[in-house]
Amino acid sequence: QVQLVESGGGLVQAGGSLRLSCAASGRAYSTYAMGWFRQAPGKEREFVAGVNWSGESTDYADSVKGRFTISRDNAKNTVYLQMNSLKPEDTAVYYCAAHRLLRIPKRPDECDYWGQGTQVTVSS
Repeated sequence: QVQLVESGGGLVQAGGSLRLSCAASGRAYSTYAMGWFRQAPGKEREFVAGVNWSGESTDYADSVKGRFTISRDNAKNTVYLQMNSLKPEDTAVYYCAAHRLLRIPKRPDECDYWGQGTQVTVSS
């Protein structure tokens, strides 16, 4: 069992930055691939970024490539999402998710555990 708690969301102006954190508990956390997803009002939950268990492999949605960076610190049981050059269309609830297999989760139905989400609002 893995518990995930996100933090770091908030209100920021377009062009600004935020850093999201996802604190994980559970013995097997360091063996799980991790992902960040987001869901805007009236839209489906979508993949944003993912990282494999070691942190050596990452993947990003085209919409955030070059602006967002995912990383993990297994010693601290934490996954991060650094978000730069934020745009109003990045506004959403951001969720951290864990996948019990080694492969980076790209779809919500691939994820086994979810955090409660943190709101990110980007004003124009």
